[in-house]
Amino acid sequence: MRPTWHFVAPEDLRWLLALTAPRVRQASAYQYRILELDRETTRKSARVIERALGGGVALTREELGERLRAAGIEATGLRLGYLVSDAELDGRICSGPRRGKRQTYALLEERLPPAAPRTRDEALAEIGRRYVEGHGPAQVADLAWWSGLTVADSRKALELATPPLATERVGERTFWRSPSAPAVAIDSPVVHLLPNYDELLISFRDREDAMDPGLPSAARVAQVVLAHIVVRDGLVVGGYRRREEGGRTSLLVDLLVDLDSRERAGIRAATERFGAFLGRRVEVAGLD
Repeated sequence: MRPTWHFVAPEDLRWLLALTAPRVRQASAYQYRILELDRETTRKSARVIERALGGGVALTREELGERLRAAGIEATGLRLGYLVSDAELDGRICSGPRRGKRQTYALLEERLPPAAPRTRDEALAEIGRRYVEGHGPAQVADLAWWSGLTVADSRKALELATPPLATERVGERTFWRSPSAPAVAIDSPVVHLLPNYDELLISFRDREDAMDPGLPSAARVAQVVLAHIVVRDGLVVGGYRRREEGGRTSLLVDLLVDLDSRERAGIRAATERFGAFLGRRVEVAGLD
C-alpha cells in the first residue's frame, strides 16, 4: 500500500485494492514515465498475462516476462516488475501457490471466491476501524502513513468509523482508540528484541509514544533504532545488530537507557528465545 506486498484475507483483497490502488499508481507515476508505461501498454500487458494464466495456470514473474516479450512487450528488470504489479493493482492477478521457494501469480477471479463489494465510504470506515483496533491509539497522520491514503481520506475513514471508535485529546494531539480493546496487565519488565520494520514503529508516522522518556537526543536515537530495536514494557530503550559469522549468530546490543539486572536478564531471555527459533545458540554482547 506504499507500495508494499501484503498478505490479506481473500475476502478483503478486492475492496482493499479498489481503495488503495489509485494512490499506489499516483506514487509510482514517475517510474511509469521513466519506464514508458502508459495505460495502453499496461492494458495490453494485462491481457497477455490473463491469457497466460487462464485455466488455473500459475506462473512466476520470470515466466510472465517470457510471455510478455513473446507478445512484443519489453519486460525485463524493473519494467517487468511494474507491469506485473500494475496487473495486481487492476485486480486481475494475485499471489498463486508457491512453487518450491519461488512465488507465482494466478488469476484473481480463479483463485478467490466472490466477495460482496463495498462502497468507498464503507471501505474507508473498515480500514479506519481495523487499523485502530490493531494499532491504536493512533492519529490521522499515522493512518495516512500506514495505508498510503491521503490525510483527508484518513481523517474521513476515522470519522466514519466513529463510533465504535472513540477520540481522546492528549495535549495538541487527537487520538482514535477502540473502547473494546482489552486492558492488559503485565508483569514488568517485559523485554523484546524486535526486527527493523516492526509494526511497533513502522505503523506510525508519530513514534514519540513508543520511545522511552530516558532516551538521549533524537540523532542518537535514530542512529540506533534504524537497526533492530530493544523494547522494554512497550518502549524502545536501544537497538541491536545481528552478525552471522562461521555458522555462529551474535547480537550486539546498544542500550540508550540504563537497565537494571532484571531488565538485562530479560534481554538474555529474549536472546535464548531467538536462538530456539533459529535452532542454534545465539550469543549476545553489550550488556556488561
